Amino acid sequence: MVDRQGGLQLFDQCKICIICSKDLSPDTAQQLATTLEEQGGESVIYEPPAAFPPLHEFTHLISSTIDFPTFDAANDALIPVVKPTWLHACMNKRKLANPRQYSPDPRLFLNDVVVTCGDIPEGDKDAIIGGVLAKGGLYSPRITHLVTHLVDLTTDSDKSQVTLTKKLNAKIVLPHWFDDCLKLGRRIDERPYTLPNPEILRAGPDAPIRSTDNRDIAGASTAEPTSLPTPRPKLDVFEGKQVMLSTDLGIGSHLLDSITEIIEEGGGTVISDVSRADILVCRYREGFAYRMASRLNKEVGNLSWLYHLITYNTWTSPLRRLLHYPVSRTPIPGFEGFKISLSNYVGEARAYLENLVAASGAECTKTLKQDNTHLVTAHGNSEKCSAAREWGLHVVNHLWLEESYAKWKLQPVSDPRYTHFPRRTNLGEVVGQTRLDKPVLESLFYPSEHKSHAPTSPRRAMQKKDQNAAVGKVAVSVQPPPAKELEEDGDVSEAGNVTPAGKSRKLSEHRKLQTPARTRLTSEGKENDTPSSTSSRKSKEAATARLHEIAPDIALYEKERKRVGGVIYGGRRKTDEDRITLNGKKRRSIEPQAESDEDEATEAKRQKKAKPTVTMHLLITGYQKWVGNLKKEDADKRQLRELGIQVVQDARKCSHLAAPSILRTPKFVNALAYSPMIINIDYITSCLKKNELLDPAEFLLEDETAEKRFGFSLEVSTKNAEKNKNKLLQGYQIYCVETIRGGFEAFKSIVDTNGGNCSLFRGRVSYQTQREESEDDSAEDDNRGRKELYLLSSVAPDHQRLWPRFRQMVEGLGKTPRIVRVDWLLDIAMSQELRAADGYELSEDMADKMEE
Repeated sequence: MVDRQGGLQLFDQCKICIICSKDLSPDTAQQLATTLEEQGGESVIYEPPAAFPPLHEFTHLISSTIDFPTFDAANDALIPVVKPTWLHACMNKRKLANPRQYSPDPRLFLNDVVVTCGDIPEGDKDAIIGGVLAKGGLYSPRITHLVTHLVDLTTDSDKSQVTLTKKLNAKIVLPHWFDDCLKLGRRIDERPYTLPNPEILRAGPDAPIRSTDNRDIAGASTAEPTSLPTPRPKLDVFEGKQVMLSTDLGIGSHLLDSITEIIEEGGGTVISDVSRADILVCRYREGFAYRMASRLNKEVGNLSWLYHLITYNTWTSPLRRLLHYPVSRTPIPGFEGFKISLSNYVGEARAYLENLVAASGAECTKTLKQDNTHLVTAHGNSEKCSAAREWGLHVVNHLWLEESYAKWKLQPVSDPRYTHFPRRTNLGEVVGQTRLDKPVLESLFYPSEHKSHAPTSPRRAMQKKDQNAAVGKVAVSVQPPPAKELEEDGDVSEAGNVTPAGKSRKLSEHRKLQTPARTRLTSEGKENDTPSSTSSRKSKEAATARLHEIAPDIALYEKERKRVGGVIYGGRRKTDEDRITLNGKKRRSIEPQAESDEDEATEAKRQKKAKPTVTMHLLITGYQKWVGNLKKEDADKRQLRELGIQVVQDARKCSHLAAPSILRTPKFVNALAYSPMIINIDYITSCLKKNELLDPAEFLLEDETAEKRFGFSLEVSTKNAEKNKNKLLQGYQIYCVETIRGGFEAFKSIVDTNGGNCSLFRGRVSYQTQREESEDDSAEDDNRGRKELYLLSSVAPDHQRLWPRFRQMVEGLGKTPRIVRVDWLLDIAMSQELRAADGYELSEDMADKMEE
């Protein structure tokens, strides 16, 4: 395509490197290169394992995978990595397409999806389109041959009929598929959601869920393989690579010789000097060799990763799979004492998770017992899951375990992503897709003592070949590890992190160049006092140089700070030391210690002016104007926030509750226990209409009809709640049948909010419950709630079948069983007064009369 004014072709200003791989053959790469050159572009074809050309020369990289050595460096240099389809999209649009929508990065898990929507609600449509675009996919307003997924509720819509009539390749799926994908942060199989006969709507709740094979963990299910794989005939993945095998691998001389022979036959060299090595293979995340190789941005993997390269003869990053990277000798903080059991994972996925539990520092048990702490399950339909919920164990999917390991931090089990189980999906199909986070590893296992003083880090320095070489020299000779580190490691060969030949002249050079330890104090007790004006002058010069370097960033920061909503991420990682955070403890500045209290006060005033102070935390229930209209809801919430009203979803955080009348919704009932001011929903409408903060006392909720119907006074209930302080049901053990109308979780939240304990009852006796009850008996036996155990039920036949077992369990504890309607709990929670169960009790005679 020629531009009429300037004579430029489509790719005239582009120099693109095409990276060959298993999915992108040299022949295909040659075809892409020809297309590029015809449109004015310049191309270079890279075939591994040859040396990668200078990265800074390219504007784009075309690859069908992120498994090539310079992917991280390309990300750091902000050079887009795109799939071959990007080239075709540019040709179709006659302009350069957005590279983000064509990234091969698996974290953008919907990047192969082109979605269009059929007859679904407008709010659902906007949510699906936004989610698909955010995760790398594309949206098409019309049904075309490029569309891969049509979202619809039935096959009766016009778009569905066109798809079926013309036999297009698009899959017609329910909106639930996108919802489950976005909740999990993973792409799951569409088959259970595919119209016209979706499995999630026709399969029974107890129907078995199929398990599928998973390629992501092939050859990556253990960090300590036991046998050497058979290499391919033409092994070239090590061509030109210098590999160092650490002695902490703990392998015998015979196996060491075999591995060395395979690497050398594949064109590589086994050396013992970490400063010259391209690859370090070690077992643990510790020691001089590990830290040095990591800081110099070399590839660091374990024996399992090395075997994977030998088996598949294809380069893959050791960070891509969790068990391809060296493990830690110490457990994840918080994982000590955890006993984790697995359910519904099979084959290599199960072995992978068992090894991952061990690597995290927890104990993996074959069977589920009462002393377990967690159950990691692929779906919620199993005896183990039922028992775990009855025993009060944490029931989570494998994402909790994987992300805790990747971030090396205990993740909260309350995160909905970890407790979400799509109905007809076995989550074993998405095991092994979590990657390690390099900034997290850097901050925890090999932090650089000199990083703040260096003009550029090794990762950033990869933008230019000359700079990279210079930085490499600085890292090895000018900035050795601090003295403290060398003292800990002692003799390198004795530390077990390099081969015996590693005791070379390099170590003595490091010792000559070492600086005083940072923890050494002066006689006055101050750390690292400046001894002379010379070093002070050098520090000022360094600060001035640093100022010139970050001046563009400061200008950008000032521009972003004036924007409504404050400074955004701007593409930085959360762990970046120089990331700007307005309300955090770390703030980028020229001289952080020189920032005065006056500057901080000025910054605080500027933030306060951005939005008014929150004067009301408002919980809303039953506001019909927002139902089905997400855009209006978001706009109204923003307007309320500008007035000083923060809309909250958690009853614990609300100071005010707005409702059209007295309702028996979970929000309303739970909020009552916190004695908020209860106002009419008209208050919201009036504030929005007048665009000012009105007095809520003028909009108090009045509903005498509901008060008479439910037998309580709203005013008295609020006063009672102030006295109860969320302890109304303290000491009460309440059980609930699983299929209760309204849902177990709703009633559990009401009981928990009022200080009681609520558990599921499926007809089995819970050891944990018995233990808790026996402990309860030792104190306050005169409390009636402790002498009676309650079961929330109805007269439905499946509920009645559980009554004899409940009575047997409770009487075995020497207590009185009370089987009651849910109205008993609701009336107590709404009146904030204890009520006898007599008027709410259920029995077989009552059920028979109701049937008659």
